[in-house]
Amino acid sequence: MTETESIAYDVVVLGAGPVGENVADRARAAGLSTAIVENELVGGECSYWACMPSKALLRPAIARADARRVPGLSAAVQGPLDAAAVLAHRDYYTSNWKDDGQVDWLNGIAADLYRGHGRLAGPRRVSVEGPDGAVRFLTARHAVAVCTGTRALLPHLPGLAEVKPWTSREATSAHEVPDRLIVVGGGVVAVEMATAWQALGSRVTVLVRGHALLPRMEPFAGELVADALKESGADVRTGTSVTGVTREGSTVVALTDTGDRIEADEILFATGRVPHTEDIGLDTVGLEPGSWLDVDDSLRVTGSEWLYAVGDVNHRALLTHQGKYQARIAGAAIAARAAGVPLLETDPWGAHAATADHAAVPQVVFTDPEAAAVGLSLAEAESAGLPVRAVDVDMSSVAGAGLYADGYRGKARMVVDTDREIVVGLTLVGPGVGELIHSATVAVAGEVPVSRLWHAVPSYPTVSEVWLRLLEAYRDA
Repeated sequence: MTETESIAYDVVVLGAGPVGENVADRARAAGLSTAIVENELVGGECSYWACMPSKALLRPAIARADARRVPGLSAAVQGPLDAAAVLAHRDYYTSNWKDDGQVDWLNGIAADLYRGHGRLAGPRRVSVEGPDGAVRFLTARHAVAVCTGTRALLPHLPGLAEVKPWTSREATSAHEVPDRLIVVGGGVVAVEMATAWQALGSRVTVLVRGHALLPRMEPFAGELVADALKESGADVRTGTSVTGVTREGSTVVALTDTGDRIEADEILFATGRVPHTEDIGLDTVGLEPGSWLDVDDSLRVTGSEWLYAVGDVNHRALLTHQGKYQARIAGAAIAARAAGVPLLETDPWGAHAATADHAAVPQVVFTDPEAAAVGLSLAEAESAGLPVRAVDVDMSSVAGAGLYADGYRGKARMVVDTDREIVVGLTLVGPGVGELIHSATVAVAGEVPVSRLWHAVPSYPTVSEVWLRLLEAYRDA
């Protein structure tokens, strides 16, 4: 490798996914010169192998399930999905894995894009090895932001490499529907991809090492999603670990600790994520390659004056929308420090503090039924030592739910801090609840008193009237 040039910028961003793009956007909006480095497609994991393609696969499945619960419509939607049309729709939303539009956007904010592998090369310094092997060195006057995200974690199983398993990338970009699919894992990726491929025609077997799906949510969320997967034809087995895998011709064979031998055409491992930091030069600044990066609430790496870690790499909340939120906070903090602001607003909920990472993280799981949550579960709140009370409501008790779907099944739980009389967590499970979670997010982030929520009147007859049922249950408990 030979050094060809060295260029100075105010800010250098490693990784041009949604998080890196937002850091660059905030830096440019503050008048800071900005370089952004990307080794793959501009737009990152979310645009091409995660959020967008997965939701494009799931939307037809969920829409058909909803339609099948509507009188006068259900008989018209009993047939199979048009798998080719669904996959083509998915391809459209990934721009056929081309990033021209995203590059145009970067050009529009006047951020300089460097294609190649970016690595830290000491304090405030980044090397970029381009596709031609030439190396450019970039220096940052104010900040380097690491926004390199995560990659799939595969277990250490003999023969796994030869099997060529799916990870989330293959599951969201496959161009053919496997007749049989094994999904290993019980988290969000596992249940969403099981939902999508079962709806597209695969016979899905879900193998979960633990005893429940969606273990980080309220227990009823995983229970309701598991029931729906089973009703759709999926085989869901909890308390089951994969002990070995082989490929026999075109068939994958999974062996389990329960003595089962399960055959399929493909096997998806959705068993966690690890930080994409193993080869970005962390050792040149005294950090451990491959590690998660600890940060303060302004997203600055602990012990550093110039290095920021934004998005999944800091392990605070592995969600695209939360990473973009962090990017807005980090961009504001970088700009303020660059301008010489003597005291940043780093108190909770301040302009330079990513407080929502601790108190108000929203998430939607796009299964049928959907599961949505924000803030703390009951178990998390109790573990944190908060004085809390939870109330539960069967969502079928809401008039709007019955109108939404015949036989609507769902559940809601509100967790209230009884000292402060504010909602600290809310979980909803049921068809269409993903569109309800932002109202809960506003209530949690805004620390709106329960007494004031009585005056936030839900429209009748909508599913959002579940708020009234929850407040009544809390008052009457």
